[in-house]
Order: sequence, then structure tokens, then C-alpha cells
Amino acid sequence: MPDPRGFLGITRASTPMRPVPERTADWSEVYAELPTDQRKHEVSEQASRCMDCGIPYCHSGLSGCPLGNLIPDWNDLVRRDDWSLAADRLHETNNFPEFTGRLCPAPCETACVLALSSHLTSGSVAIKRIEAAIADTAWEEGLVHPQIPSVRSDARVAIVGSGPAGLAAAQQLTRVGHRVTVFERHDRVGGLLRYGIPDFKISKHHIDRRLEQMRAEGTEFVTDCDVGTDLAAGELLSNYDAVVLAIGAGRARDVDVPGRDLTGIHPAMDYLVPANRECAGDGPSRISAAGKNVVIIGGGDTGADCLGTVHRQGAASIVELDYHEQPPLERDDGADPWPLWPLLLRSAPADAEGGVREFEVAAQEFTGESHVRAVRVAPVRVSRDDSGRRIAEPVGAVFDVPCDLVFLAVGFTGVERTGLLCGFGLEPNSRGVIACGRDWQTSCPGVFVCGDAHRGASLVVWAIAEGRSVARAVDRYLTGASQLPAPVHPGALPLVIRNRN
Repeated sequence: MPDPRGFLGITRASTPMRPVPERTADWSEVYAELPTDQRKHEVSEQASRCMDCGIPYCHSGLSGCPLGNLIPDWNDLVRRDDWSLAADRLHETNNFPEFTGRLCPAPCETACVLALSSHLTSGSVAIKRIEAAIADTAWEEGLVHPQIPSVRSDARVAIVGSGPAGLAAAQQLTRVGHRVTVFERHDRVGGLLRYGIPDFKISKHHIDRRLEQMRAEGTEFVTDCDVGTDLAAGELLSNYDAVVLAIGAGRARDVDVPGRDLTGIHPAMDYLVPANRECAGDGPSRISAAGKNVVIIGGGDTGADCLGTVHRQGAASIVELDYHEQPPLERDDGADPWPLWPLLLRSAPADAEGGVREFEVAAQEFTGESHVRAVRVAPVRVSRDDSGRRIAEPVGAVFDVPCDLVFLAVGFTGVERTGLLCGFGLEPNSRGVIACGRDWQTSCPGVFVCGDAHRGASLVVWAIAEGRSVARAVDRYLTGASQLPAPVHPGALPLVIRNRN
């Protein structure tokens, strides 16, 4: 059994980071690389803090992990130094734990019973760190192998989009014997994992070795193919028995502010994608923050990705603007009772690297002649109108923030409007995403949807969970039954962790 008093004697310790001056001088991951023995020892200690609670809220599909990761199981296996079996348990529910172990905000940790009393226990179990360590150890020790199906079916499945949702769906369907082809419009596979998330958060070799595993299992990939333009949607319907749309929700929200037409103002993804391409060796990005004064509008993960990128490009100054009030440091039990996801002040590693972070302020005007030279800002109070839309009302004197570049990281409004949807006769719903039934099938027979394209911009862990769920639905559609694991969340419902943007 687990150590019921382990959390009393061992302090929580998250994954250690490299020193700021060192990590901002390169594009490598921010995490410190520990010798294998040291990493195993430290992570085993952290796993000993897990109590294997009678009701493990950490892997509840509604309050904790959407994947239903068997967290107490693999915590205890790590504590007992059985890394091989821990890796097996982890991979039972998660196709790509090295992705979630680096990128997920870890709702499992806020739902951990130890999160109830951070003063006594130093906080929840460091689940995310343990997960990443199990995955990394499994790769290092040769414990990850292709799972090649013994029998192949004649059914062909096309998956459009190669982000975490599409990849999870593809791997699950390939492993039960279907012939799966993934279509990606970019020149490399990975979706936002590849081009939207900077290398300092996840090194792309983690993606590449998973793709090698998937190719060995039988999944085929077609790149530089924009379905709906390069390949008609009708061709997919004619040549495949089922189609899965995992196209993300990349339509950027804009700001309606005077001066928006000045040059030097860019949606965040228009900046991050070429920056990632530069790291991949595709040549210099057309947008560089080197030596420039930068303003980032928006306080979420995308804003933090921009922040870390401009640090590494050598910006002269950086100011982040967020119209929300500064969240509390501790859970408000009245508004966000445990084990629900709480609204807290969360700081990304990039926040520790520099820059000024301003809350309760909003851009009123972009100024300059042809190129932006300043953002005119006012203190604001955020309220909602009768329709529920947020309104930021100025409540104080305006002031100017000088800048040469502005990046808009204010969220996303749903799927991009392309010929793909028209080809299938689909229209985004009022939330800007593609609706489906509880069987994940859209109004076009044989066409399914998952990930951000279904639920809106969300978390990597939800993308993988939905990819696994849609794979089971497609398998049932093709064969009448499925041995793939059932989802831990109830059907194709748009359950989301609150996103302030």
C-alpha cells in the first residue's frame, strides 16, 4: 500500500527549471536535465506523497484528468521503482504522456486531495512531473514499442489534422487494425504541437519519435495537403469509409480598436508559427522582436508563448496587458470549491524571465503614422452586457505604452472558415465550432469531429481524450462494436475548463 504519511515528511517539488539567463539564451526546454538516477530518486519521493485516496478525484473525468489517467496506480509503482509497469499503466489511458507532462496545466493537481490544505502539505502531489518522468524513462529504457495489429481490416479512415486530437484518434484506430491516413496542410506533422507551441516548452523530438512509432504501427501521413483546396472533401467521402475532422479552432479573435490597421500589429499565431519554423531550420522569421519594444495583449497560454519567444529574440522591453483583475493567489472556496478548477494567478516560466505584467487595463487606441509606435491604455472594469458578452469600461486616465510591435493573444473564435466545411455541407454553430451527436458524428454521415474543432480552443489533455473517444465511436461505426476503451467523460459534450479570454 502507499505511504499514508508520505506527504507529511516530503515537500512538494515541481520539475526544476534551468536558470533564467541560461534558458533565455537558447530555444531548448526550460526544464533542467537531471541525471537519470537523480531524476528517478526525486520523482520516487514525490510519488510517495500520493495517498491513493478512497475517491481519487485526480482522475475524475469532470474535476480532474479528462483521460482518466490511473494516477494513484502509477504513483505507487514509481514509489516501488517499477518504472516498466508504471509506463504500461500510464499508456493505458494516454497515448502521449510526454506531451501532457510538459504542456498540460494539470487539472489533476488542483483536484488532488492534498490541494485542500497547501499550508500543511505544501500542496498537491506533483503529478505532472511524475507523468513526464515516467514517459521519459520509458523512452530511455526502450520500453516504448510499436503496437502493430495482428489483423488488418479493409476499412479506411481519413483524419484531417495532425494535432494531438488527430494523432490520438489515428493511433487508436490503427491499433485495432483499420487503415488510417492523416492529412496535414503544413509541411510537417504535428499541428499546433509543431508550429504553435515553442521549442522551449516542448522539444520537437518528442513529436518525431512518436511519429516514428505511429508509422511503424501502420499509420500513413500526407503533408502539404490542404483538404478542401488541394483535395476535395468529396474525394475523402468517396475513398474512405469514415472521416475525422481534427482541424483545431485556429480562427483568431481580433480587437476592434482605432489604429488596428497600423503595421506592426500581429495576431499571436502569425508570430509564433514563423518563429517555430525558424527553430526548425526554415530560415529567419519575417517578424522579429530583436531590439524592439513589445506589447502583448492577452494573459493566457498563447500570450505566455509570445512572451517567452520575444525574450529569446532579444526584445528591448516587454509589457503584457490583461483587462481582467489580477486573480487571487489561493483558491476562493466560495466561487471555486475543491475539486473544481480554480481561478488563480498562474505564472508561466516565461513570466519569471522578465517583462511587466499589467492587470485591469485595456488598449483604447494604437498610435503612429503608418507603423505602431504606442498603445494608448486605460484602466478598466470588466462587466457583462445582457447577452453575457464581456465589456471593458474605462475608469481612469489613459496613458501611452511605447512599442514597435504588438501581439494579439486574445483567444480564438472557432474553426477557420475554409472550403473543407463547405465540401462536407457543415456550418460552424453559434460557438464557432462543429456540432456533433453523442456518437461524435456530424450532420454529414460518416464524418466525425473531435478536439478543438468540436469544443473550442482547449487543453492538450482534452484533445487527446477526445481523439481517443472519437476513435472508439468510429470503430463502432465501422464494425458495430469496439474493444477500444470507453471515455471517462460523458459523450461528446462541450465541457471546458474556464478560459478567461
